Amino acid sequence: PSNNSRIYILDSSLNIAPIHVIGELYIGGAGLARGYLNQAELTQERFIDNPFATPEDIEKGYTRLYKTGDLARWLPDGNIEYIGRNDFQVKIRGFRIELGEIESALLAIEGVEQSVVLAKRRDLNGEDSQYLIAYYVADHAIEDEALLESLKASLPDYMIPSLFVHLEELPLTTNGKIDRHALPDPEFTGNLDQYEAPRNDLEQQLCDIWQSLLNVNQVGIHDDFFRLGGDSIISIQAVSRMQRAGYVCTIKDLFEERTIARLSARIQVTGSESSIQAEQGVLSGSFGLLPIQQYFFDAVSLDQYLSPHHYNQSFMIQVPSLCMEQLDVCLTALVRQHDALRLRLDKNDKTYHQAYCSEVELPIRHEVTLTR
Repeated sequence: PSNNSRIYILDSSLNIAPIHVIGELYIGGAGLARGYLNQAELTQERFIDNPFATPEDIEKGYTRLYKTGDLARWLPDGNIEYIGRNDFQVKIRGFRIELGEIESALLAIEGVEQSVVLAKRRDLNGEDSQYLIAYYVADHAIEDEALLESLKASLPDYMIPSLFVHLEELPLTTNGKIDRHALPDPEFTGNLDQYEAPRNDLEQQLCDIWQSLLNVNQVGIHDDFFRLGGDSIISIQAVSRMQRAGYVCTIKDLFEERTIARLSARIQVTGSESSIQAEQGVLSGSFGLLPIQQYFFDAVSLDQYLSPHHYNQSFMIQVPSLCMEQLDVCLTALVRQHDALRLRLDKNDKTYHQAYCSEVELPIRHEVTLTR
């Protein structure tokens, strides 16, 4: 920062961002303008009161900050690293993503001269799906695998672009800025140069499932699921369909294998006729309290709750006339199925313990007639 200026990197709550943490750049101090000429609304949005102004700053009139819209972070040596514009912050599948951070990671790869990352949308089976696409300028196209490996070293999985597009140059506006609207739309296709058709019924079924979910015309056994436009949400749907087809496959399998050739090998090892078996035995014995239970009873022992029994969950529902015998049968089946309903709490030496009842005990039922 220059002399007589004030530079702050703040988070969305106007707290000072720690070193290495990305925030928005704010500028104050000498030379700060009063606002935008004849644009009161924009001035109010961009110029804010300086919450960090010292008495000396106030005496000099340094009482306001300008919200630049630039994203940056402090480095340990006192320098500021510019990340990008706040205008290019997006949210995909619940994660807030700084496109400028991905662009910076791309520029750190040898051979990449310029980069632009966009968040785009497309329709997949009637659902709106978002994905990231990276455009880069280099002397020659770089293998997608090499780009992926480099980005994975510095970025989390949800910030890895689904597609990479090599360009000889980036389109520019008449003002010399990058024209993001002029960047070409991508095509989700497999690797046509290395296409290999399914070799057996299993691979054919997997190809059909992927083609249907990803809305692509052709899937080869060496095509990467995520390069075809797959993401964490679509992977859940893919695994569900594979399981309905009779194959044992997990989301972890899909993330690790990524291609049908490798995934089919893992499925074959597991066995196509396997099924997930859940342990359904009756639990017995006693065990200690869970942390939240221990917290509750500690509070009770300190008289922090005047009426501890009020913390039981209860609700009232209106039902038609019921057969009490059938209701007892249903409740017995529920208690027998869910072991937690057989848990009982006992207090010994001022300490609570919980244990499973060996017998199914139905809750006490009171019949009350209500009249208006």
